[in-house]
Amino acid sequence: MDETQPLLAPVPPPTTAAGQFPYIPDVNVPNDESFDHRVDFNPNGDPENPLEWPKAYHNGVILLLAFMAFTVTFTCIGVVPIARQIILDLENQESKSASVLLVTIWELGEAAGPLLIAPLSEVYGRAAVFNVANVLFIIWTVVAACSQTSHLFILSRFMTGCAVASNVLNPAVIGDMLPPDQRGSAMATLMLAPLLGGAIGPAITGAIAQSIGWRNVLWFAAGMAGVCELCFILLFRETYKIRILQRRIARLKKQKNEDGLALKVVVEEECEHTALAIWKAIKRPAAVFGGSFVLQILSLYGAIVFTFYYIMSTTLPEVLKNVYGFAPTTIGSSFIAFSVGSTFAVFLCNMLIDRIYIYLRTKNNNQSHPEFRMPLTIISGCILPISVALFGWTAAKGWPVALLLFLVGLQGFAILTGMVPLMAYVVDAFGLYSASALTAVLIARCLMSTFLPLVVGPLTDQLGYGWGFMIVSGVCLVVAPVPWLVMRYGEKWRQCSAYTRDD
Repeated sequence: MDETQPLLAPVPPPTTAAGQFPYIPDVNVPNDESFDHRVDFNPNGDPENPLEWPKAYHNGVILLLAFMAFTVTFTCIGVVPIARQIILDLENQESKSASVLLVTIWELGEAAGPLLIAPLSEVYGRAAVFNVANVLFIIWTVVAACSQTSHLFILSRFMTGCAVASNVLNPAVIGDMLPPDQRGSAMATLMLAPLLGGAIGPAITGAIAQSIGWRNVLWFAAGMAGVCELCFILLFRETYKIRILQRRIARLKKQKNEDGLALKVVVEEECEHTALAIWKAIKRPAAVFGGSFVLQILSLYGAIVFTFYYIMSTTLPEVLKNVYGFAPTTIGSSFIAFSVGSTFAVFLCNMLIDRIYIYLRTKNNNQSHPEFRMPLTIISGCILPISVALFGWTAAKGWPVALLLFLVGLQGFAILTGMVPLMAYVVDAFGLYSASALTAVLIARCLMSTFLPLVVGPLTDQLGYGWGFMIVSGVCLVVAPVPWLVMRYGEKWRQCSAYTRDD
């Protein structure tokens, strides 16, 4: 994580020298607006400082966040192997486009949700936003379970995606609680949790749907989310520094019965509780995106690369059923192949990204550049189009299913190997603006993942799996040079943007 990010940087100990703001005000001072006190955590030890909470509690919060991330992915991907069955039951006829939209509409919701969730968490705190979002997640999952039409089901899936808070708040909570040298392992845990949900989810839901019906899949997911929310209510404490200190100010004023006492949080500019502050936060990702060419092309590249996860997710069940005659339970278990490849990619990235960065920095006279994050993404850009094309021809020719599943795992490896360094590059390059830049990347990814998979079904119907996926892999091949271009010319392009200039 880039320590220039305000939400991810460790809390600096305030000074108490003459003329400086104390960490806690003397409440006996005159009630004078000109006497401006700033409230901060006690540098000698403060039980309300998230950085000083017990390690056991830190680990418990990390596991809770991972459990919620697992539940979100389980709920999202769990309907993939049974999507056609759901549409058939609700509409009494099959619709390939509706089956695909049922899965991908979730991503459209995840694109819309961060526009409100992130800024609201900076105004009202992490805990309040998490709790509200989790309750909405449960409600809309229940609505999906009770749906009697495909339109209501698809709407409920969109709204459930909007209520996903873990994607945008999990990294912020880790930054609130942990110093820089402890964040890596925590982030790795949070990255592995969704992969496990994507692997286990389809296997479990396929078995549930086959034995007791697909509606019980959603009731099961709602139950998991309910357990998560109960744990949040009982165990999760506010981690956002500004919100904690605002509550401290309210207590101090109440104790002294001095509502006019001039007390302010040490980070004054982040304390606006106004619609204008929220509106500024919502607009910031668009401003950063519009002002940076390198962010625009990387967002396009990342969006296309990640979309292949949904293309694979919506195509694999059909291939395994129609070509290889798999049952729903077996189809669900087949998604483990993707998770194996992506998990291996996460471990490889954790081992190599920093080593490659240090090696290239040493060769460059110890001058660091964000472009040194790109080598693994360049390799990924070569692997992905090949694996996609071979996947299509394997399905078209009926080649061994083991080869098909190997190619699914290879796609998982290529997607994660491309996305993890890309995110690291954005954090390094955009510094203070990295949160807004990452939001832009996430929105582009979600929008592409919603609509591009809708094209693949008609394409394979007309041309077959072989030539259909050749065209799809061609799209991937067109953008494959982007990481190399960024590594070669990225430094020059960055100087053209006010958000990424080195000076």
